[in-house]
Amino acid sequence: MGGPLQSFFLAGFECSSHIRADGTRLDLLVSTAHERWVESDYAHLQRLGLAAARDGVRWHLIETHPHRYDWSSWLPMLRAAKRQRLQVIWDLCHYGWPDHLDIWSDEFVERFARYAQAAAAIVCEESGPSQLFCPINEISYWAWAGGEVGRINPAAQGRGPALKRQLARAFIEAVKAVRSVDASARILCAEPLINVVGNPAIPDDVEGAANHREAQFEAHDMIVGRRAPELGGRAEHLDLIGANFYPDNQWYHRGNTIPLGHHAYRCLHQLLADVHARYGKPLLISETGAEGGGRPYWLHHVAAEVMHARTNGVPVEGICLYPILDYHGWDNDRICKVGLLSMPDAHGARTHCAPLLEELRRQQALFERFDSPASRRAG
Repeated sequence: MGGPLQSFFLAGFECSSHIRADGTRLDLLVSTAHERWVESDYAHLQRLGLAAARDGVRWHLIETHPHRYDWSSWLPMLRAAKRQRLQVIWDLCHYGWPDHLDIWSDEFVERFARYAQAAAAIVCEESGPSQLFCPINEISYWAWAGGEVGRINPAAQGRGPALKRQLARAFIEAVKAVRSVDASARILCAEPLINVVGNPAIPDDVEGAANHREAQFEAHDMIVGRRAPELGGRAEHLDLIGANFYPDNQWYHRGNTIPLGHHAYRCLHQLLADVHARYGKPLLISETGAEGGGRPYWLHHVAAEVMHARTNGVPVEGICLYPILDYHGWDNDRICKVGLLSMPDAHGARTHCAPLLEELRRQQALFERFDSPASRRAG
């Protein structure tokens, strides 16, 4: 393919490392055993035709003391990816940060930028330049969950806009720091892609829904300099617009999820076209998936919508199956059956979700034909 990714379909490893409201630190790379079995996990992806992935660098493990970096939690992953020839988009911060840092401080921004620069230097040393990074995952969700409703760290309430601004500021400084050592680095901003619908019969409900829809773009707008230009945002700070899209990403304002097929449900290809028209950047479905028996049907739906978007000229560069592994839920020990691959046995072997694998192979063949030289000439 001519885009930045080695394969159109890629895998996403759940790498959240936040602290819950009850004070418990999560580490999904440990609880899914991906940290232990990273080599076999990466090799497994290659056998499935998934030559690219999203994975995480855990800042809280790397900088346990100010200005001192211990890369031992990451280097085995980085080197396994190199051995397996797997292209990885590295999340530098997936909701977690060192305990000794105040996220609301100027120091947080400065230290994150310094850490991002050091991480980029490590990747360049190990794997060469032109790497892909997602500095901070889901600024908008984190601002809501951590700054507005107190679900995750920093467990604040009513401070969502302030946290969003702080995270966008840190993102911008991290991009500049990364490119100071890898000028050709590609930057992904992965944010939820949503649709919110208001009820015309309820005063101000339609306006409230419109405000919510517009708020999903605030982080992007700060990063590219359209909003809060004093933060230093610039258009070149973004290369790929990541759309995280799940079955519950459309809902009624102050109400329930809008079901797929309902008249109020907007087609994904339309949402993608709107984002591309707004920013003029290539897009990536940076997270998508469903649970249980809905897994193959959801992939079928998303892939068809992406095909529709690409046929209409919207440059969608890939679809990331996320998470690729079953995992323990954030708030309990329930194993969420969301992955293409299961939790491992004692030897690291993971089984497939057979219906999802069948659908993946079908979609891989469809997109390969769509991207073939013969197909492009016919178009």
